[in-house]
Amino acid sequence: MDFAHQALVDNVSLTKRDMYYKDVPLFKAQGTVDRLVDDLAATLGLERADLKIRAASKGLICGTGLTIHLLEGDVISINDSEGTLIPTGETIERFDLKGNISWVLVVEKEAVFQTLCRFQFASHQSLPGPGLIITGKGYPDVATRQLVKTLSDNLPARIPIVALVDGDAYGLDILSVYKYGSHSLRHENEKLAAKRIKWLGIWTSEIADLGINLNTLIPITLHDEKKALAVLSRPTDVVPTKWRKELTRMLHIRRKAEIEILSSSSNQKSNFLIHYLAHKICHFIEMSV
Repeated sequence: MDFAHQALVDNVSLTKRDMYYKDVPLFKAQGTVDRLVDDLAATLGLERADLKIRAASKGLICGTGLTIHLLEGDVISINDSEGTLIPTGETIERFDLKGNISWVLVVEKEAVFQTLCRFQFASHQSLPGPGLIITGKGYPDVATRQLVKTLSDNLPARIPIVALVDGDAYGLDILSVYKYGSHSLRHENEKLAAKRIKWLGIWTSEIADLGINLNTLIPITLHDEKKALAVLSRPTDVVPTKWRKELTRMLHIRRKAEIEILSSSSNQKSNFLIHYLAHKICHFIEMSV
């Protein structure tokens, strides 16, 4: 609390990582700081930004046509061949979108994101128009969620916002954070939940149709099973029917579909990933018209 008070007095933002390194012996782990800050904000009925405390950015975005203007005057231009760090919401003045984008893809894993950047997938010729690709590198930070929320609230309904996550309980839990919010920041969920986002894949139910042998899928662990049962126990309004069916199927066949099944270091597999995503995105665009 002293750190937050000092940050407010000095009017200088402090990252949770900064707080941790101010007294490592006291906190012992970064997670301790994360929980204390979230609990303090929730108790006071404030957002972390109101306390001048923020998480360090980690999310990335690539694509065409988007420019981010920062309060300090800097301008960040997004391109389709490399990831750009997503700045925290409190440092952003406005977004400018030039030209028409046709879709937004949120990717769970950074490795897949980098592959798509390498292929310049955001402007790929197999798609009906350019798009934006975003990754939170697993569970997303607040800055990434704020960006996806902003796009969800402001882009026309004809532009689909879709997510590529593992077809297991952890992948769906990450998608749930984008779509419905997180438990730790439940007091901020209305400002962070991007209700429009839809699950593009990967689905266990489509593996056979993709020509992939089920035996090549990774067997689920006890942790996977426990996590799946925990997700299935949530209220129906935060676990759509499609999610429930896929998790139930995973538990039945005892194997999980991970994104990596679509991609490897070989060009053939990478091209398979490109074709899979292009086909799925085109389908969602058609459904949104």
